[in-house]
Amino acid sequence: MNFHSNERIALFIDGSNLYAAARALGFDIDYKRMLEVFEEQAIMVRAFYYTALVEDQEFSPIRPLVDWLDYNGYTMVTKPTKEFTDPTGRRKIKGNMDIELAIDVMEMLDHLDHIVLFSGDGDFRRLVEAAQRQGKRVTVISTVKSKPPMVADELRRQSDYFIELQDLQEEIARKAGQSDHPQPHHDNEDIDDDDDDDLMPLRDDDEYFGNA
Repeated sequence: MNFHSNERIALFIDGSNLYAAARALGFDIDYKRMLEVFEEQAIMVRAFYYTALVEDQEFSPIRPLVDWLDYNGYTMVTKPTKEFTDPTGRRKIKGNMDIELAIDVMEMLDHLDHIVLFSGDGDFRRLVEAAQRQGKRVTVISTVKSKPPMVADELRRQSDYFIELQDLQEEIARKAGQSDHPQPHHDNEDIDDDDDDDLMPLRDDDEYFGNA
């Protein structure tokens, strides 16, 4: 990895996007180990994890992970999803966290040397460029090994460094039988680069936990 031991870094994790990328590659993330891997590389200032939550459910499958991360070194950024009915009468929900992530990156720039973005969302290309103009290096972590690739080409090209998520699998994948923290269940992921990628159909048996 292209980190200097004396530089200040922060992780900005698009939760649903990372989950979808890891799932496409066939493994689950060991979030404790992932944090340790980057703490070994440089000076960790903050690790942000972004996800939307369905608040009117009695039990949200992602809530145990959110609580675990909050107590184990991650800064959680969440917001409730919004449900509405489209002109055809279909129920949909909206849970995009792009704005929250972008604002946090810009607010943190004075305290960082290197931004680590866990997302393949092409909408972040302009954010990466803005950070670079402030003299910051940006690493994007996603995958081109899935079919289709999870990272937008324009985002990968804009970043200073691109790390293939599959190359980190040996270091950050959960081991068989490991149960030290719960796993998310983003059951309705549909990661696109379109402006409406946060609008998802919601069937009565569906659950949705944020789209990026």
